[in-house]
Amino acid sequence: MKNLDRRNFIRKTSLSAAALVAAPLLTKGTEPELERPSMGQYMGDFAAPKLEVVRAAFIGVGARGPGHMKFFAGLPGTEVVAICDLYEDLANKWGEEAKAIGKGKRHKNVKLYYGDENKWRTMLDEVKPDVVYIATNWKNHAPMAIEAMKKGAHAFVEVPIALTLGEMWDIVDTSETTGKHCMMMENVNYSRDELMFLNMCRLGVIGEPLHAEAAYIHELRSQMEEQERGTGSWRTLHYANRNGNLYPTHGLGPVAQYMNLGRKEDTFTSLVSFSTPSIGRKLYAEKNYASDHKWNQLDYKGGDLNTTLIKTELGRTIMVQWDETSPRPYTRLNLIQGTKGALAGFPTRVALEGGVEGVTKDHHSWVQGDQLEVLYEKYDHPLYTRLNSATKDTGHGGMDGMMMYRIVECLQKGLPLDQNVYEGCFWSAVSPLSERSVASGGAPQPFPDFTRGNWKNTKPLQIIS
Repeated sequence: MKNLDRRNFIRKTSLSAAALVAAPLLTKGTEPELERPSMGQYMGDFAAPKLEVVRAAFIGVGARGPGHMKFFAGLPGTEVVAICDLYEDLANKWGEEAKAIGKGKRHKNVKLYYGDENKWRTMLDEVKPDVVYIATNWKNHAPMAIEAMKKGAHAFVEVPIALTLGEMWDIVDTSETTGKHCMMMENVNYSRDELMFLNMCRLGVIGEPLHAEAAYIHELRSQMEEQERGTGSWRTLHYANRNGNLYPTHGLGPVAQYMNLGRKEDTFTSLVSFSTPSIGRKLYAEKNYASDHKWNQLDYKGGDLNTTLIKTELGRTIMVQWDETSPRPYTRLNLIQGTKGALAGFPTRVALEGGVEGVTKDHHSWVQGDQLEVLYEKYDHPLYTRLNSATKDTGHGGMDGMMMYRIVECLQKGLPLDQNVYEGCFWSAVSPLSERSVASGGAPQPFPDFTRGNWKNTKPLQIIS
């Protein structure tokens, strides 16, 4: 990029100022872990030895876990060896499902573990799987992933990868010392539009990326009905007790890869964050539950909507919003602005300087709706073209199945994963950093560099065919 020396100077002086502002918070508060010495091999472009048959165990089959298990079990060269859940009925149900998918030829000896919160540890010791898929409540992600790697398995974790910066460093250290993958399963990176936008960015269609907008706007108040089992039984407590951007990765993951953040070109440096008042959950509880119900005994601290602004090494910006409370349509925003045009989502739109041939004359008009077919035909990502027919009936419009296909394919062929451990930590770090920024009145918070400077030597994510 042009003016790099000037931008580096601006970045360094800005980050120094941010660190000075944040210093009082960092010395008093939790997690002053902005750096750690390296303890093992760098995992940015790491490719594990090939696994001809991938033997997998699944922890948590209540919500997301069953989908992961089914997509995995249907792929050639896979073996479901164990399923673990708190509840016996769930473990039995999905163990039988795995055997049915195998049609008597595979997944024949699925060991089941249930009834105790530590049964997953017993499972790791007894089964010794090649990989472990973790789809439990958020607080268990880091401990389970770390222990799985220590026991010799690659870990694949639902979002977020961890809750605290300390846990994220522990995951990085364990991955580096054991030589095991730990990938946060950000499925949105495999959506058709996100893949096409990635392809267009790599081809230089929008010029030099400058700014992005990402979000998880998804009204989920109805999950409060899940009071004994299910996501709402524990996620509601996060809304009540934490104030920040609690779920950034669905929107942030794709735009971070458009910009090559944490890979060769650029990386995260700092953020500021602000939340609205906390009103919606309290009103919902008062309207739908008795005054003595447990949801009406909570002091809801988390703002209904959080807006976080990220600054990168090269001076680019990313706005990340989160709101699971307000009544409005779903959106991830998914906007990337470049020097030659913009790509945006919800609805999908494209505007290019000089227009799109045969559709628009200039950048003052969006290409959208049926007009997009000309762009899909020209810029659809090769991975989508190759795998869509095989995965289109899987979860979330096919993105879940495509993600699982790529995980298994990379493990079997000995290829680097599409998302490395550091990306999972960078994207998830927005949550604890945003909480600290909100608590300090919007003070800038510097990002830890989980790569310890090695991002400069990490290859950009390739356009896989």
